[in-house]
Amino acid sequence: MIQSYKKRHELADYYDTILIGSGMGSLTTAAILAKEGQRVLVLERHYTPGGFTHVFKRRGYEWDVGIHYIGEVQRPNSVIKRLFDYISNDQLQWADMGEVYDRIILGDRHYDLVKGVKNFTAQLSAYFPEETAAIERYVDLVFEANKTSRWFYMDKALPRFLSKLSGRFLRGPFHKFSDQTTYEVLRSLTDNEELIRVLSGQYGDYGLPPKKSSFVIHASVARHYFGGGSFPVGGSSQIVETIDPVIEAAGGTILVSAEVAEIVIEGNTATGVRMADGKVLTANRIVSGAGVMTTYHKLLPAAVVKEHQLLEPLQKVERSVAHACLYIGLHGSPEELQLPKTNLWIYPGDLDHDACVDRYLADLDQPFPVVYVSFPSAKDPDWNRRYPGRSTIDIITLVPYEAFANWEGSRWMKRGEDYEAFKERIAQRLLAELYEQMPQVEGKVDCYELSTPLTTQHFVNYDKGEIYGLDHSPQRFRQRFLQPRTPIKNFYLTGQDIVTAGVGEALFSGVLTATAMTGVNVLDKVMK
Repeated sequence: MIQSYKKRHELADYYDTILIGSGMGSLTTAAILAKEGQRVLVLERHYTPGGFTHVFKRRGYEWDVGIHYIGEVQRPNSVIKRLFDYISNDQLQWADMGEVYDRIILGDRHYDLVKGVKNFTAQLSAYFPEETAAIERYVDLVFEANKTSRWFYMDKALPRFLSKLSGRFLRGPFHKFSDQTTYEVLRSLTDNEELIRVLSGQYGDYGLPPKKSSFVIHASVARHYFGGGSFPVGGSSQIVETIDPVIEAAGGTILVSAEVAEIVIEGNTATGVRMADGKVLTANRIVSGAGVMTTYHKLLPAAVVKEHQLLEPLQKVERSVAHACLYIGLHGSPEELQLPKTNLWIYPGDLDHDACVDRYLADLDQPFPVVYVSFPSAKDPDWNRRYPGRSTIDIITLVPYEAFANWEGSRWMKRGEDYEAFKERIAQRLLAELYEQMPQVEGKVDCYELSTPLTTQHFVNYDKGEIYGLDHSPQRFRQRFLQPRTPIKNFYLTGQDIVTAGVGEALFSGVLTATAMTGVNVLDKVMK
């Protein structure tokens, strides 16, 4: 008997597919395969499943570590809503965040992003009346770029011979947008740098500032939230809670505290996994949702990696940004504390986004280049039932992994006094940012805890604590190896690396992986 997600569980003698990691990509792939009649086994190295969708509890509070808002789930027939319904058997519910989903703060200047394309355009035009034509053209380009992405991503699921025949035509329109940076596209529309900063004010959702990020990732995020933001009713733990029964209904399970040491390859065919305790589990197919860097550097046998030269293409991509997150617990309900549902994006008022990042990376005592504040307890209509008289706030900022290199190899929760002192300095700076925007919460903080890139490394198994896997430069979208299929028979990839960052995109990666594995047009099946 071993520990499954919810109860003691006896391993079956046979599984159709074993999935490594329990993030959104793996969960989606597993649920779709289960609905195709497969018995699947999801292996999670930590004590709780979900990857960036999991929650943790401490001191009578609960925090969501990765989900802060999701777009498009209020539209009944949107692809993302139908996908979530499909993999949860319609059990996952969403709460609308209201009219203003993001507030961009540049020094002492505030700009609201409001839901609805017409409202979005009208509000920005009110802020920038001389730029209405540029704003309207910007919205058009966001939609144009997103239309090209469907065929680009579906090409990833095609059999190789079909991709060779038609892939160039499917990818070409997308590359016209992906080869340009966000700043290049925005600067072609306007020379108003303040407007450019506002339009790119969500860049923290994908990690790269506008002069380094590909326009397609910016367009994907902007389009995703045009209809507003939503939050899972009951918190992000409901994602695993509602998907797990779908997996179990087909005889599968999610195992926790189940670390994979190596993928077993025999004759260039994946046949199973070797666990950290030495036990070998076998299946017809193996899927890694652990990220392409971790998979190729750590999980595949070195001889196989060398044979297929798998490390060479990794030289053409970079790891995404690392971060710190301050999880705050407060006395008082969200209503008592007047906490908004709107996310705050706080930036220095003097420089453009890229210059702020460069200044900070050169001297970490300089102003944070971006501070993101989320109010999950205010977004969740079920919160007060579970945690009456309490509230939570999450604050995220950029922190380079190198700043914590001195503690590399130390144990979680036992990294020493110097580490804790460094964390406290960052925490106090983030609290000061919060109090400046929300002075009413000062004196109401009950507890707080700061996660660092080492925390992300420990829980997500990303070597440099990167939050979004691979970064989203134009070069990234030219890499053909970022797809579900690998050179190894019966071995597949899923997760944000084969699509782009974010829970919604990781959800879609599961569709691509399941489609590549089964030959079933999953998206067509879901939408019908």
